[in-house]
Amino acid sequence: MRVSNAEKAEVLMQALPYIQKYNNQIIVIKYGGNAMINADLKKAVMSDLVLLAQIGIKVVLVHGGGPEISETLAKMQIESKFINGLRQTDSEAMDVVQMVLAGKINKSLVNLIENSGGKAIGLCGVDGHMIEAKKISEELGFVGEITSVNAKLILDTLEKGYIPVISTIGYDTNGNVYNINADTVASRVAGELKACSLISMTDTIGILRNPEDISSLISTINVSEAPYLIKEGVISGGMIPKVGCCIEAIRRGVKRVFIIDGRVPHAILIEVLSDEGIGTMFI
Repeated sequence: MRVSNAEKAEVLMQALPYIQKYNNQIIVIKYGGNAMINADLKKAVMSDLVLLAQIGIKVVLVHGGGPEISETLAKMQIESKFINGLRQTDSEAMDVVQMVLAGKINKSLVNLIENSGGKAIGLCGVDGHMIEAKKISEELGFVGEITSVNAKLILDTLEKGYIPVISTIGYDTNGNVYNINADTVASRVAGELKACSLISMTDTIGILRNPEDISSLISTINVSEAPYLIKEGVISGGMIPKVGCCIEAIRRGVKRVFIIDGRVPHAILIEVLSDEGIGTMFI
C-alpha cells in the first residue's frame, strides 16, 4: 500500500508534540523476548533506538539473553536448571553467562546500532562498578540481587552522545560476578536515572483482563490497582514479577512504565511517538 505525501506529513506532525515532550529526557528500554531472537525485528528495534537518539532522546538499552545462554550451555554439555524461573548458576555456568551476555550478545547489539547509523557503547554491571549485587541464595549459586546502582558511567556515556547497551552482570567486592534478572536491572537503572519512561518489551500485547480476548487489554494501570489484579488472577504467572519490577520503577521515580509487544515491528516508535500507543502503561 502506497502512503501519500499528505499521510506522511500527518504522521510526522502527530509525532512532533511527543518529540518535544521527550527531548533531552531519558528512556530505558528493557529488550528481550522474540524481538531479540528474530533477526528482522532485532534490526527494526535497533533502528528505532537510533531514530529516538537522533531526535534528542537519551536512550538506555538493558538486555538479557536467556535463550542464547541455554543454547551455549547445551553445546558445552552443561545442564540448565531453573528454580522458580531463575537459572541455577554455578561457577562454570556463570563463566558461560558472562561470556554470552557481556560478550557475544552485547557486542552484536552495539554493532547493529552502529550499522544503523547510531553510536553505542557496550557495558555490563562490572564496568565502573555500576551494579553491585549479592547472592540471592546458596541454592541458586551466582544469581544476584542488586544492592546498589552507580549510574555515573551511564550518564557519562549519554552525555557523550552514545547509547549505553547494558548486559545484566553484577559484581561484589569479593571479586564475584552475578547473573541478574534483566527486568530487575532495567527497573533499578531507570529508577536511579530518574528516567521519564521505562519500556519493557515482551511477547505479549500487555495485561489482558481476559487472556482469551485481546480486546480486553488494560491500557492504563495505577500501581495501587496491581495487588487487586493479582488477587483476581488478571496478573498471574511470570507476569507477576515483571509487574513487580514495573511498580518498583514507579516507586523509584520513573514517571511511566510500559509493557509492550516486542513482536510488533517498530513497537517502540508507536508507543513513544504516536497518539495510538500500544500495550499497558503503569502510572
